[in-house]
Amino acid sequence: MRHFTTGFLTLTLALASCTSVPQTASVSSTESPGGSTISSSALDTGAGEMDGAAWHKAQPVRAPHAMVVSAQHLATNVGVSILKKGGNAVDAAVAVGYALAVTHPCCGNIGGGGFMTIHLADGQNLFLDFRERAPLAATATLFQDENGNVVDGLSTSTYLGTGTPGTVMGLSQALDTYGTMSLADVMAPAIALAENGYVLQQGDVNILNRRAKDFAKEPNVAAIFLNNGQPYRVGERLKQPQLAATLRQIAKHGTDAFYKGPIAQSVVTASKANGGLLTMQDFSDYTAQWDKPVTCNYRGYQIVSAPPPSSGGTTICEILQVVEAYPMGEWGFGSVQATHHFIEAERFAFADRNSDLGDPAFIDNPVSTLISQDHARDIRAKIRADKATPSSEVEGGVSAQEGTNTTHYSVVDKDGNAVATTYTINYLFGNGKIAGDTGFFLNNEMDDFSAKPGVPNSFGLVQGAANAVGPGKRPLSSMTPTIVLKDGKLFMVTGSPGGSTIISTTVASIMNVIDYGMNMQQSVDAPRIHHQWMPDQAMVQPGYLTPEAKAALEAMGHSFREVPSWGADEAILVEPETGMLQGANDIRRPAGLAEGY
Repeated sequence: MRHFTTGFLTLTLALASCTSVPQTASVSSTESPGGSTISSSALDTGAGEMDGAAWHKAQPVRAPHAMVVSAQHLATNVGVSILKKGGNAVDAAVAVGYALAVTHPCCGNIGGGGFMTIHLADGQNLFLDFRERAPLAATATLFQDENGNVVDGLSTSTYLGTGTPGTVMGLSQALDTYGTMSLADVMAPAIALAENGYVLQQGDVNILNRRAKDFAKEPNVAAIFLNNGQPYRVGERLKQPQLAATLRQIAKHGTDAFYKGPIAQSVVTASKANGGLLTMQDFSDYTAQWDKPVTCNYRGYQIVSAPPPSSGGTTICEILQVVEAYPMGEWGFGSVQATHHFIEAERFAFADRNSDLGDPAFIDNPVSTLISQDHARDIRAKIRADKATPSSEVEGGVSAQEGTNTTHYSVVDKDGNAVATTYTINYLFGNGKIAGDTGFFLNNEMDDFSAKPGVPNSFGLVQGAANAVGPGKRPLSSMTPTIVLKDGKLFMVTGSPGGSTIISTTVASIMNVIDYGMNMQQSVDAPRIHHQWMPDQAMVQPGYLTPEAKAALEAMGHSFREVPSWGADEAILVEPETGMLQGANDIRRPAGLAEGY
């Protein structure tokens, strides 16, 4: 039996609970049981939160054949329409990626980059890296003054913070290699949404209005993302004709339109005019690359996740290897012992993450050592059952926070092909700038580098020289699109935005099902906890801990900071006994949708 305990209730569930509820083939998301309380947290994009007393009752969308889950309902609709037309999961994933660039411009993008993890029905597991790259003129001291001090804002609010975008190359690479439809066909829905516009819902407006004041400072941005100078309101239509023109060029001419033509020239011209470093060579030299996923086993399940320059797959596997020796399910979700040991595993794993990992083209990442059973045993030997380990006593590494405003989507087709994609422009709407009339926001991903080893980035991550700025280098990321298999068969597709919290959210979505017996919707809606080594404080969402559990953990030396909301896991689960698909749009994204057929 598995248990989960929250500040509101204690329930005991069988692991099979993910298949024990009525199995109806829903084709749209369930209503948000907790309404849409708006969070002011800097770690949230202004979306809804699950009522703490209601998340345990949540039910996923169910469908027998295929499923798409994303943070924006229209993008989900696009993916499902592609699948119904006979496209496979890769076709749908590319279509959703472009649709999100239109309907979720804070986070969906063609001005940034990301990762894609693929499981093919024939058993192949693949990983595609289309992470942004630093300009060739970038140096390790790019964001420091003449005295070696990090200058606030250089890596986040200027063109110096923009890396060469990778999304267009990545989506084309995936489609060309494993898709079945033409680029023009999968992009057509996104072009129509940009040209004709779409009606804004509350979740869309919540996000847009977070940076309305910044939009007003940039005339070409204000012309699109403000309505006659005023923030958009629910029910109004957002049209993006300039983005539509950019997407048409890509649909017609492929990657050359973006990397060798007028689109790249517009970005380079704007960059040079505003003190940036991007050149046409940075664009023409850009490549997306296939790599081998990081894999590990957890309680009989195989985890397939993102390798460096993602830190996610490595850190998730390291955490899981440590906690696998503990009876997490018997202790129960939110219990003192389960929480203590999870925090301790994260503390040690994040110390390694922040010290050892970086772009594999530049450093030798000790992945196999970090996710080994020997390393897990070494960590467990340092964990006390009754006392927190001060982070100051934890040295990262076995060899000596990025932006939260990312988005993730998951796709499974009728043949069992699965795609998990996480991509980003780092901050909410990136650096807040659009080059000329291109219509898309530029990333500020250079902030994901270590501006100076040992100095926290804007999200508190203290990183080492392995992730220092370098010419043509890809910054370390926490993005971790993940697929879980059982006996070689698809079991789960999961991932989340949230900067460094991506890792905690994704690993929790796995443990919530495997250890605590939740269905997919309960798993993604459940309150969360996160610890990243430094600062030595656990972030916790309301409803995760009872007052008694919190007091007991504080007596053990743990420190907590309550944060209303973060992350947005968009996940799919395959019910083992029936093959029915469970789709779960995170309640923290009320504009999102799980839809299947």
